[in-house]
Order: sequence, then structure tokens, then C-alpha cells
Amino acid sequence: MHDTKSTAAVSGESGRRPEAKLVRNFIDGEYRDASGEGARWFDKRSPLDDSVIARVAEASRADVDAAVRAARAALAGPWGSLSIAQRVDLLYAVADGIERRFDDFLEAEVADTGKPASLARHIDIPRGAANFKIFADVVKNVPGESFEMTTPDGRGALNYAIRRPVGVVGVVCPWNLPLLLMTWKVGPALACGNTVVVKPSEETPQTAALLGEVMNAAGVPRGVYNVVHGFGPGSAGEFVTTHPGVNAITFTGETRTGAAIMKAAADGARPVSLEMGGKNAAIVFADCDFDAAIEGTLRSCFVNSGQVCLGTERIYVERPLFERFVAALKEGAERLRPGRPEDATTGMGPLISQEHRNKVLSYYRKAVELGATVVTGGGVPDMPADLRGGAWVQPTLWTGLGDDSPIAREEIFGPCALIMPFDSEEEVVRRANANEYGLATAIWTTNLARAHRVAGAIEVGIAWVNSWFLRDLRTAFGGAKQSGIGREGGVHSLEFYTELKNVCVKL
Repeated sequence: MHDTKSTAAVSGESGRRPEAKLVRNFIDGEYRDASGEGARWFDKRSPLDDSVIARVAEASRADVDAAVRAARAALAGPWGSLSIAQRVDLLYAVADGIERRFDDFLEAEVADTGKPASLARHIDIPRGAANFKIFADVVKNVPGESFEMTTPDGRGALNYAIRRPVGVVGVVCPWNLPLLLMTWKVGPALACGNTVVVKPSEETPQTAALLGEVMNAAGVPRGVYNVVHGFGPGSAGEFVTTHPGVNAITFTGETRTGAAIMKAAADGARPVSLEMGGKNAAIVFADCDFDAAIEGTLRSCFVNSGQVCLGTERIYVERPLFERFVAALKEGAERLRPGRPEDATTGMGPLISQEHRNKVLSYYRKAVELGATVVTGGGVPDMPADLRGGAWVQPTLWTGLGDDSPIAREEIFGPCALIMPFDSEEEVVRRANANEYGLATAIWTTNLARAHRVAGAIEVGIAWVNSWFLRDLRTAFGGAKQSGIGREGGVHSLEFYTELKNVCVKL
């Protein structure tokens, strides 16, 4: 029988507070403490008040090796022998299991991230479950290609394509949308017949661990889904990405880490899928639907405390609208109320950690040093005494800096944006493209011809027109330039998670 006590509260663990949980690795269908050389536990702290809410087992190299061996055994054994229909049924059972335990996943996600429960309830958990069903349907319904060809003897030949799993996939996940972005990769990987070794962020380990219980309850064979906790260099992240038994690596996170993973994957010529950083621009034309542009831009700047890879950090506003737009955006930002996740009036949670808070605040200081005008924010909110130890920052808007400023060029990943005026379509396209990143953009205009022109000209993986974060999961998702390599979503995920084989039959 599989041990499913992954995150149960443990009293008196090493003198810790009784409510601190133990979060273990999930390997070959069982929860395990860290073992082998270098095995240890590390603290997971709450973003709300910096208290220790869990102790997490840091996987050693031996633990990662055990996870990879379990994944390879499942691939060669019970998982590899299932039909597509059988895999689809199991993935639907996994999705149903997440939905049945919705409150458990919600509690774990909110505890790790500090985000408002209303946000996680609306986006993170439902999408986490839906990712399994969506990709199960894609695999079940996608057609294969076939071609008839002539041959010198006149009898011809038939070519047809079949897809086979790439093997063991290393999944390295971020902390901003932990369950959603993890299942966005695990869902298609399993649907295509692969097995996975997941390395969640050390900041958000709980939902990945909890998913192991759901996998067991759904009847997914042991070894198909494995979770190893830890950090990057010299820890689980490095051990997974350099392991010769891992056939492909998929990653979401900052560009510097993605580059390191790409170098590691070069040993063995293993494929990578990388969704990395962004410095996304919103482009607001004077003929926009003003209220819609304000509402959409407020969300794109401040939802999840600005910790969204697709979020907006540069706002270009056509000059006749500039002053009015800045004033309205300021008013909207100042309505956002920081607070506890369970409070229905909370409009913004803390950042993920004190370390990240220090980074964001360093940019707040740098903007002032460079001569920016602080429209609103720029510091730390006055929180109740029991929350003052948390990773809180104010939603912040600046004007007065140009495109050459670090504030306009470097990803901050916080609730902040620089607002700049522009005078022509050609100018704003050139300025928006003059950046090393190319993940997403949002274009606000009622001129349909202009919308199509600008969307086609901006160098990004996804361009929204009069919307933001509107996602049809069948469409291609990924970044251009230093924002990523590869595309995921719908049939595009199959290109990474399968090997396409051509069979040529002489007739």
C-alpha cells in the first residue's frame, strides 16, 4: 500500500511550532524522507509573516536517481503497456481527484504563495485540474499524417506518422502559479505516455507533493509521477537536469536559469522546452475603450502581486491620452488593498519571499535614484503588527524614465510598471521591440486594421488585442527572443512530448 501521509502536521518536530508540516519527496508511489549523502530538511516560510509553515525534505543525488529509475521502470512496464484510452481514463480520474480535494489544494497553494484565496480558487486550482482533461482530449483526438507516393516500379508506397513518448521528462517548475504551471507540463507529458520527475520550486512545494496522493488514489502506476524537492545548483534542480536517464527537460522560470538548463541538456543532445523571462509591453492607443484598457492594464500589472510571467511592466500610452490614463491607473492601483488571503476584500497578497521582496525594493530605490516620478507606491505598505514580517510591497507606478533605463529593460517581477508616452504607431512598435525579451503584449485600440498590424509586428509569442490573459489552451504558447524556446498548448505540446516516427510501407 502506498504511504499517503505527505503533508500531515507534525508536532514538536525539532522544536518547531506544532503546525509546521513535513513535506516529503514522492518517489515510486511512496513518500520518502531525504536519504543519502547531503540529505537534509529545509524550512518553508510563509510569505505573509515569515513564519515556518513546513519543513521540506531536500532530495539528494541518490533520491533523484531513485526517482529517475522508478520513472524508467514505469515507462518500460505498466505505464508503457497502457493504451491511449486507458491513459486518458486515468488522467480524467486525476482531474476528478483534484476537484474532489479542491479545498486541500487551495489551502496548500495559498499557504505557499500567500496569494488571495479568491484568485487561487478562480484560476490556480481549476486550471490545475483542467490541464489533465484538456491534454487527454488532445492526445485522444489528434490525427496523424499520411502520404501516398509513387515508386519507380509503379506500385507505390504509403507513409504514415506515429507518435511515441520521448521517455522520462524532467519538469522544473516556478513558484508564481505552482499547480497550474506544473500540471500544464505534467498533463501533456503523461497524456503522451511519458513519465515525469518533477522538481517544484523550493518556495512552493506543497501542491506538487499533494498531487502524489491523487495519483495513487486514481490508480496511476507507481513511478509515473515523481516529485523531488530542493534548490537549483548543487541540489535537486541540478541533479534532475544533468541526470543521463532524463530524456527531455521542460522549464518555466527566469532566463538565467533556463540558459543553465540548456547547457546541461546539451550533454546527451536532449530536447528542452523553456518558458523564461519577460518585460512585457502594453500599448494603449488614444482610440481605445478607455475603461476596458484601464481594467485590463490594472490586472496585467498587479494580479498575483505582479508575479506573472505574462504581466505588464512597460506601458506605452499615446500622448493625447497619457495624463488621463496615468491618473486613472493611479486611482485603480491605490484601491488595491493588501491583506490576508482569506479576506474577501484583499486585492493583493505579499511577494513570494523576503529574498524576492529585497530584489523588488532594490528596483523601487533604483527608479528614484534614476529620476523617476513615483506616481504611486514605491515602498512598503503599513500592515497590521502580525503581518509586518511578511514580504509586502506597494503597487507602484512610475513615469519620467525612457526605454534605456534598467526599469524599462530588466524584468522586476513585482507589482510595478513604467508608463511612457508615444506619438506614432511606427515609433511604439520600434520601442516595444527594442528589448531582449519577447513573451507577450497587450494592444488596446478600436481600430481593427491597426490592431492586426501591430499584433503582427510586435516580436512576442502571444499578442492580446483588447484583452489580457485570455487563453484558449488549444493555441500555441511560448516566447520569442530570450523569453523562451518551443511552444506548448494543444497539439503543439505533442511536438515536444513525443517523438514523431515515419513508417514507409512499400506496396
